[in-house]
Amino acid sequence: MATSSDRVAGAGLVAFSSLLFVYYTVWVICLPFIDSDHVIHSFFLPREYSVLLPLLAALIVLLFIGLFVTIIMWKGRSPKSKSQ
Repeated sequence: MATSSDRVAGAGLVAFSSLLFVYYTVWVICLPFIDSDHVIHSFFLPREYSVLLPLLAALIVLLFIGLFVTIIMWKGRSPKSKSQ
């Protein structure tokens, strides 16, 4: 059973992910159809970042996965005996 702090942390992560999804969806899908001089454009970053930020996030995730696999393989290495 999850404790109350686990539930609060989980709810916070779900809320953050939902807000991020809505923000990115509006930014990428809806904004190209709205006039560029509309006031809503002031709430969003330039369009170039809509490609660069997910690419950067993917590179960071791949870096940490590679680092994790490297550490696990390094720790799981058995020492070679002297006779071999």
